[in-house]
Amino acid sequence: MRMPRALALLVCTAALAATTSACSGATNPPAAGGGTNFKVSPTSPAAQGPLDSFTWSLYAEPYTLDYALAYDYPPNTVLANVCEQLLRVTPDMKIVPGLAVKWAQPDPRTLVYTLRPGVKFHDGTTMTADDVVASLKRQMDPKTGSPWGSAFKSVDAIEKTGPLEVTIRLGKEDVLFHELLAASPGTVVSAASLAKEGKDYGTPKGKLNCTGPYALDSWAQGDSITLKKNAAYWDKSLTPKSEKVKFTFIEDAAARSNAFLSGSADGGYLVPSSSFAQLKSGGKGSLLFGPNTAAANLAVLNFHGPLANVKVRKALSMALDRKNIIKAAAGGVGVPAKAPAARGAWALAPEKTAELYDTLPEPAYDVEGAKKLVEEAHAKGRTITLVTSTLAPEISVVANAVQAAGRQIGLNVVLKPVSPDAYSSIFVDPNAREGLDLVITNGYDNTPDPLEFYQYLRTGDFGNYGNWSEAEYDVAFDKANSEPDPAKRAELTAKLQKIAMDELPVIPVYEAPYSVFLGKRITGAPTGIAQLYFPWAATIGASQR
Repeated sequence: MRMPRALALLVCTAALAATTSACSGATNPPAAGGGTNFKVSPTSPAAQGPLDSFTWSLYAEPYTLDYALAYDYPPNTVLANVCEQLLRVTPDMKIVPGLAVKWAQPDPRTLVYTLRPGVKFHDGTTMTADDVVASLKRQMDPKTGSPWGSAFKSVDAIEKTGPLEVTIRLGKEDVLFHELLAASPGTVVSAASLAKEGKDYGTPKGKLNCTGPYALDSWAQGDSITLKKNAAYWDKSLTPKSEKVKFTFIEDAAARSNAFLSGSADGGYLVPSSSFAQLKSGGKGSLLFGPNTAAANLAVLNFHGPLANVKVRKALSMALDRKNIIKAAAGGVGVPAKAPAARGAWALAPEKTAELYDTLPEPAYDVEGAKKLVEEAHAKGRTITLVTSTLAPEISVVANAVQAAGRQIGLNVVLKPVSPDAYSSIFVDPNAREGLDLVITNGYDNTPDPLEFYQYLRTGDFGNYGNWSEAEYDVAFDKANSEPDPAKRAELTAKLQKIAMDELPVIPVYEAPYSVFLGKRITGAPTGIAQLYFPWAATIGASQR
């Protein structure tokens, strides 16, 4: 899904080489720019024994634990272990049954889900169809303000059609809706707990009542979140190996690296790239890379200023020295992104990836050509405001590179620094985008279908931050989203990819795999982006018996 959840952008430095498939298991791609080779694998070595507890570092405190509002790495990293979805994305990027044991589609606009029997919430009550209906409908309610509401655009009705059966009726064919039930839109929580907690739900004052392998124990605001093992968890293959998990929040990249090296944090996802060399040589654990669906992009926020002219957008793209950006921000081990949706996002029909993504041309680097486009657009000297943040050093590196590129071709790129919280607000609050033209984002899918990313460029979609609109694109999207065959849908998605590259509402920069650091005492963690919904903490245990 194209959800540029900006807070973690560019905290990964190494990028998937052009021959790496996100769902192919371990690979050993050559690093660009002369860097050291690295492996991409969906899992770390299996745990060898149980643990009393382990501590996990987040780069920021979750702003919510409400599944309907969770739209960023920190909340989803915690919730993946507490709450579950009707479907599940596995570490090797496949969609499999979750709380729904099976499903059927009697006609293109009807989906019938049979729920897994005997699943208990953390309070011991049994999950029923009523809980599913309440959980899903809540995201459709405008009063909830869910950023996932757009996923339900095609839904006409969600009904209980049996004690363990839910039927969803669509106004039009919508393949992505079903797939997204493996992500936040498919989350199931206790309907009774929603009513009881009210406005406190998902806050440090409220309680969560879900079905996952861990339950929320405590949330000490500003300090930590602690989860405790759910002894009655239904999936015996994912029985937690640790009794407790403690999440700590460390925004400063250097301080986070020191926490890994000192052992005060046993591990963490989205490791700061500035720490890679130190962590690799520190002898305190392992730095691992996993499958990712992400690309670092520049998202256009304002189509009424200089960037309204596609020539200006193309000029800025052509002026980006991506190889030097990668060298400065990523230690020389990244690859330029060929399109807004990364290669790793094409995992649902991997046999089509070579044809539909690998054949794309490398992004052009042509400063003189870019200057001509700026002159043709009569944009010389025009001001473009790019928002930046101290959240991660890489954000500043990329922002400075964009500013320098603009200066070379006659554009006045002004950097506007904002706090990490304000940076995050850009992606959920339209008012926070006022006065801004560009933002550095991390565009990625929650599922292995590239169409998921491109849905967020539809007219009026929540993730279409700049309100870009193209009738041809909308028609092409609807056609792709009504095609049930993954291979055929990939071919139709390639047409959306072409329009996006021709019009550049999003300017691709570079790609990166997921990263995770595991201290010496722990192992077993999935290494890729599937951790946002897969109960990753359940698989972590002691590295030695």
